[in-house]
Order: sequence, then C-alpha cells, then structure tokens
Amino acid sequence: MIRLDAATVALQWSVGGMAMCWFTTRRRLVGLGYGWLLRGVFAVLAALGVAAGLSTGGGAGVREWSAALTTVSCVVVLAVSVRRRRAGVGGASADHDRRTARVAAMTGIEREVLARSEDGPEFRPILDLIPVAIGFIGLIAGGLSAADGTTTDSVVSVLRVLVGAVFLGAVTDAMLLGHWYLVQPGLPRSLLNEIVGAVGALWPLELAVMILPTGMLSVLSGTVDDGWSGQLGWFWVACAVTTIALVFVTRAALRERQYSAVMAATGLLYLAILTGFGMDLVARAVLAG
Repeated sequence: MIRLDAATVALQWSVGGMAMCWFTTRRRLVGLGYGWLLRGVFAVLAALGVAAGLSTGGGAGVREWSAALTTVSCVVVLAVSVRRRRAGVGGASADHDRRTARVAAMTGIEREVLARSEDGPEFRPILDLIPVAIGFIGLIAGGLSAADGTTTDSVVSVLRVLVGAVFLGAVTDAMLLGHWYLVQPGLPRSLLNEIVGAVGALWPLELAVMILPTGMLSVLSGTVDDGWSGQLGWFWVACAVTTIALVFVTRAALRERQYSAVMAATGLLYLAILTGFGMDLVARAVLAG
C-alpha cells in the first residue's frame, strides 16, 4: 500500500508550486515581487523536505538530493530575477501604457509613461522550470519508495505523487495570486481566472488517481479499513466535492465587476486549500494503512 511521507509531501508542494509559478508569470503581467515570494516560499518547503527525509535516519537518497538541489535552484533563480529587476516586466509595462493611452484619450489628462531600463534583458520565466525538472526526479523516487514493489502499485504511487504535486501547487498559488491583487490592483483578472481554471482542470485527474485500485473506493466499500469506521473515507468525499464546488463558486465570484469580488474569490481559495489538501493527503494517509 501507499505510505504518506512528510519529505515527499514537502517536495510535492515545492515542485508543484514552482510549476504553477511559471504558469502565471509566463504572461509577463504580474509584478516581479510575486515571483520572488513564490520562489522564497517553495525554496523553504524544499529545504523542509530535505530535513524531513534526513530525520528518518535513512541517509540522503535520490529524493533528498533532489530536494536539496531544488532548494538551491529556487534560490539561484530568485537571485537571477532580483539581479534583472531593473529591466522590469514587459507585459505589465505594455499594459500600463495601453491603459494610460486610453485614459488620456477619454479625459485628455496625460499620465507619466513608465520608464524603461536598458541595463539588460528581462528575467525569463522559463527559468522557474529548472527547480521543477530537478524536483521531478525526486518525486518519482519518492513515489517508487512508497510502493509495495509491484509494477502496478509503483505506477499508481508515482501518478498520485506527480498529479498531487501540480494540484497542490495550483490551489496554493491561486490563493497567493488572489492576495497579490492588493499589491498590484491593476492586474488583469484573467490571470486569477486562468489559475482557478487550472485547479478545476486538475481536479478530475486528482480524483482519478485516488480511486485507482487499491484506492478510495475500497475504503468506501469497507475493503480497506480506515480505522475510523469509514468516517475518513466520507470525509475525503466531502473534501473532493467541496473543492470542485469552490472552484465553480470562485469563478462565479470573479464574474462580478466590483474589485471586492477578487477578495471574495481569495477567501474562497483559502477554503479550497483546506479541502484540496484534504482530498490529496487524507486519501494517501488512509491508504497507508
């Protein structure tokens, strides 16, 4: 069966978060600080994965080395972004200029055009995929180590780890992006809609890998004992249903024109983190029995 390992969970969270960091910043619309925030947070999580792995006393395996290199690469990519900060963000600057021209055309009031730096090239968001590629190796190792040795169980275990990584990263980054609108109020709402849509698209995959045999259907049928007379199985069902419901409600909130709709959506994403993590981690913890 599957074992829930804190080191693998921390690396999952870090790798998935960095993957979704690239997903959002590739548009070159969100400010540099958002990327700095995410790279710092997920570097810490990867480092916690190293510590959790070493604390088991088994020494540094592939997963621990991968997590350590993921930590280093997050810090290096962060340093590169800080070094190139004077070049700004091309998409955000272009969007600012378009808004400025539109206001000027409507009101006749000229606004200052953002200054451009010629000090060097902009930061390239694709660099955020370096920690993802490195961490991917560790996630495969973590998934294989959690399996019972059979080919089928190994494949299912790896799929659960990889899909769970992107799913947890998406719901976490969606909540953080919602808060970023307080820092960058003019940020297009399409970015938040896009990442919330990604959570919704990943939900069926997360559900599917958790019901692959031996999965949560076995818990609900009583074939696998959850130790709580089936209550944890139904708690998982509640988390799964609530997560996708929150995705739809959040998308509906974002259709409202008022700026407060973004803050309402962010609050809903807080809840989605709780239910999303419950959907992933509760299933794996139950199946570890």
